[in-house]
Formats: sequence, structure tokens, C-alpha cells
Amino acid sequence: GDDNSGRKVITFSCCRMPPSHQLNHTRLLEYLKYTLDQYVENDYTVVYFHYGLKSLNKPSLKWLQTAYKEFDRKYVSRIFGLCVCVYNSMIIKNFLTISFSFPRYKKNLKALYVVHPTNFIKILWNIFKPLISHKFGKKVTYLNYLSDLGEHLKYDQLNIPQEVIRHDENLRGKHKGKLPPVVKVPPPRPPLPTQQFGVSLQYIKDKNSGELIPPVMKETVSYLKRKGLQVEGLFRRSASIQTIKDVQKLYNQGKPVNFDDYHDIHIPAVILKTFLRELPQPLLTFECYDPIVGITSVESCLRVTRCKQIIEGLPEHNYIVLKYLICFLHMVSQESIYNRMTASSLACVFGLNLIWPSKGTASLSALVPLNLFTELLIDFYMNIFNSRTVPGE
Repeated sequence: GDDNSGRKVITFSCCRMPPSHQLNHTRLLEYLKYTLDQYVENDYTVVYFHYGLKSLNKPSLKWLQTAYKEFDRKYVSRIFGLCVCVYNSMIIKNFLTISFSFPRYKKNLKALYVVHPTNFIKILWNIFKPLISHKFGKKVTYLNYLSDLGEHLKYDQLNIPQEVIRHDENLRGKHKGKLPPVVKVPPPRPPLPTQQFGVSLQYIKDKNSGELIPPVMKETVSYLKRKGLQVEGLFRRSASIQTIKDVQKLYNQGKPVNFDDYHDIHIPAVILKTFLRELPQPLLTFECYDPIVGITSVESCLRVTRCKQIIEGLPEHNYIVLKYLICFLHMVSQESIYNRMTASSLACVFGLNLIWPSKGTASLSALVPLNLFTELLIDFYMNIFNSRTVPGE
């Protein structure tokens, strides 16, 4: 899933850890590295579910030392000793050490949410807080309940174990003396006539005199073409959550937005990603999810042709908007010598903003084909979009 700033979210659930004697710790280390390496080049968030950690499933200090040596071959440790001291009896020590002790993993981490922390964790944190940099300390947030997590991201997008959900219910029941009552959710308000976020492409078209490209997309893309093509790390960086909400509100109310007023080129970039992510149905449509995931089973020499076949099956409006977007992303990739955003880098950012399953979230194994498909669209834009023309394009 994504947090409220559009950053990718990595979750770690202690209750899913098997007993230490049954776990292949070498493979665990490889899995952690593989997962982190997919995201550390962009801003990302970590959610750590502490419930379920027991003496039976805690990795040993020896494993922590092995992890340190493995990562230290490429990165220099800065706070490893501190992490061992603070977390020497908890699994969080391992994840924090890997994520934050090494510059590559630490640099783009923007938030760590520790859900259901014990008092012991809080006490240790307060003891060692003076020794931890203020900048790093601001990234860590303790959340007592899952509902608190909802203030920062859409936690219903996350694959939260049932054990964690039941534990949360029990905590609430103990706190209030009874299980939490069922909250009646009021019916959703109808969208404004000028609404841009959270409504369908068809709705935006109907409310904007038949314009095929949504105004928010046209304005963000135009602005970034003029002023952002050579900005290093374009689309990798996040922006102020409150500023993004303010800009969304202006668009939804039909008011003009001048990005020059914000003095931050990453704001229109985040707005564009947010618009795509909040569409009721992904731009590539739910129907294309399975064919796209199957792209890795196609021979390499035939993949571009297969991409073209899938794209040509899109509804006309989706095709036009997608072509407009990919044309822009192709332009961005052509400036990668300056912005360092290759087609592969852009695919990692936009893959899950263009396509996601109709139920649940994309599995880790699905990320490779989804990103590959997006990369092919960007790299071979001229080949894939050259044959189909549509009225009003």
C-alpha cells in the first residue's frame, strides 16, 4: 500500500515469525534485503507490528551480527552499536539495524510506525532518545491501536494478520471494559461538480465539457515539462502532507492552483501520483491485471508486442489518458542523465499507481511483472502507442 504522501509501505509482522529453530535465517536476511532494495531508492515508510514477538521466535544475537556483516560489505554502519544496546532483546533491533544503520536504507526512510508497542520498548526509547539524532527520532511514531494508523495511511490496504486485528480488539475491550461498538459509517457525500480526486475519468470528462485529459493531470504534467524534467529524483521525493491536502482541496473546489507559489517542484509530482492512485479503478483497469502479471511468462523478444496487445484492449478514454501520461514519462526518462530517473526507476514509482488488483493488494511476487510492464511502456512508448489513433486525442 501507500501512505498519505504516496510513499510505499513495507510491513513487518512479528506474529508471522516461526520458531527460531524452524527458520532459515539466511533466507530471512536475503528476503529483507530483496524487499528493501525495491524501495530504498525512493521515499518509503515502514510499519512494524510488534504483537506476537516471543522468546520462541526471536532471532539470536548471532544472526544480528551476521546481518551486520552482510550489509557492511556495501554500507558503513553509523548507529549499529546503539541499535544493539537499545534493542538487544527484541526483533525490532534487527529490522532497525538493517533499515537505519546503513546510509542507503536510512536516507529515504521517512516514517517508522511501531504498532502495539510494549511499555518496555517505550521506556528503552526514552532512555536512549538523547543519544539518537533528532532527525531520526522524528521518524519514529508509536501507535497503540490500528485506528491510530489510519491517520497516516490507508491501513485497509495492508495485509494485516488476523492475530494482530484480534489483539487490537482485545486491547480496546480491556481499555473500555467491553468490545468497541460498531460504528455507523455515514453515507458518502456526492462528489462536487468540480471534483478531481477519487472520481472516475468519465465523471471528470462529463463535468469538464468533454475534455479527455483531466485538468489536474494536464496542469501537473505541463508544469513538470517546463520546470521539472531535469530535477534529480523527480517523483522519488515526497512533500508535506498538509500541502498536498490543500492542493487537492483547491482542485476539488475548482479553484486555480499556481505551483510557483509553493516553491517545491515535488508537489505537482506528488499530486499527479495521488490523482492516479485515488482513481476508483486503476488507469490500466482491473481487467488487465492478470494479463499484465503474466508478462514475465512471455518470451523476452515478444514482450513489447504483448504489451501493445494489452494496451489496445483498453477503453478508449483510458487509452488516451495513458498515452498522454506515458509520453510524458518517456520524456522524463530521456533526461535521466540529469534527473537519474530511468524507465526502470519511473516504473518502480508508477507501477502500482497504474494497476492494482480488484481485491486486496498486489503481492510481492506481482511487483516484478507490474514494474516490468510499466518499464516497457515507457521504454518502447513509440512502438507501443504508434498504431492506434482515436478521435479527439
